Amino acid sequence: MSKKTTPAGTRPNRNAPRAPRLAPGVAARLAATTALMAVLVDHRPLDSAIDATDGPFETLDPRERGLARAILGIALRRRGQIDDALSRFLDKALPRKSGPLPAILHVAAAQILFMDVPDHAAVSIAVETAEADRDARHFKGLVNAVLRRLTEQRDAILASQDEVRLNIPDWLYERWVKDYGAETTAKIAAAHLLEPSLDLSVKSDPEGWAEKLGGIVLPTGSVRLIAHGPIDALPGFAEGQWWVQDAAAALPAKLLGNVEGKDVADLCAAPGGKTAQLAAAGAKVMAVDISEPRLQRVRENLSRLKLQIGTIAADVETWDPGRLFDAILLDAPCSATGTMRRHPDVAVLKRPSDIKSLANLQSSLIARATSMLVSGGTLVYCTCSLERAEGEDQVALALASLPLVLEPIRPEEVGGLEAICREGFLRTLPSDLPNDEPRLTGLDGFFAARFRRL
Repeated sequence: MSKKTTPAGTRPNRNAPRAPRLAPGVAARLAATTALMAVLVDHRPLDSAIDATDGPFETLDPRERGLARAILGIALRRRGQIDDALSRFLDKALPRKSGPLPAILHVAAAQILFMDVPDHAAVSIAVETAEADRDARHFKGLVNAVLRRLTEQRDAILASQDEVRLNIPDWLYERWVKDYGAETTAKIAAAHLLEPSLDLSVKSDPEGWAEKLGGIVLPTGSVRLIAHGPIDALPGFAEGQWWVQDAAAALPAKLLGNVEGKDVADLCAAPGGKTAQLAAAGAKVMAVDISEPRLQRVRENLSRLKLQIGTIAADVETWDPGRLFDAILLDAPCSATGTMRRHPDVAVLKRPSDIKSLANLQSSLIARATSMLVSGGTLVYCTCSLERAEGEDQVALALASLPLVLEPIRPEEVGGLEAICREGFLRTLPSDLPNDEPRLTGLDGFFAARFRRL
């Protein structure tokens, strides 16, 4: 952005009125409130709300931005508990024409209940935020009263809550109990309450990079560390020595085996972590994604990593490559219920109907990918979903209708972890890979199956 200048021969008017400067901490809370409203009311993904170039995050300094992100993560990850706590002090539903009032209360409650923030600051800033909005200002007395009572009864409220059960939507919890049993479902839900670690895929020498970055090497080969500070400030980022990728997301590309010199299609490629893996392994990669902006980010990341790929923005369902591929990786669009540790807005945005429509799309994409594969070629299908409809059920449909045979996945292909190889498939759960340090535990929920074309 260019700096504003004054015409030659003139001086700036130092008596001109200036925009009022927000009190310390208000800007971060206001940004968190606005982003939370975008998720809850407009049903926008959280990353989209945060990264909007015209949004309130754009003007925050790094410290305020970090605080706003932390508040949002807790407000969404603990939304069930916050709803339950606030409902104890509200006799009726909040008025529809109250502007950002629900988000103001949630942002403040997240701080009061779960963050090391002075109670008086959380309450007073919430009242100030309400007063600044023309619809919410009529309820600033309500904000003050509810939040003060919340501070007084915080310990008793938290002691009475079932945090594992409250923070997962009923329809989703019931699906998981049916598919995984009550005990495993409780472990999955508990894992979602933890802040995720930072996982990196490295080009080489994972042990060396783990030592440089203060992390550990997982059995699967990823480097894991506790995130702190800007990622692009870490050693090796600018030099393109590694990229951010959850350890579970790094497994499907490995299931294609030795891809050196092979013609490989990465379908639905964005955000590009798997594309980077394939290129680093020596494959001739064609990355395909329906979104040109997302594909541009893939290009930029691969450029930083100094890896060469081909890209095309196209709808896989209708795209004709004009040739057949030796191997295909299909990371299909899905409900993303396996990524709720990293994307707690998934619990708010997804509905049961989404899973049905996405399952239909996945079936179509598997069929389309099969038609692009050479005889004897390998297809790996994967989703970051915990739903059987988007995993095991898709495999059954594909084997019944397409010229494919299943090639079971072996534990030695994924770091010897037998627990994540279930029924010949890869099925990781957020509760997998425990560690004595809770912040170093867990995996995204992923499913992968490997086929060979007959």
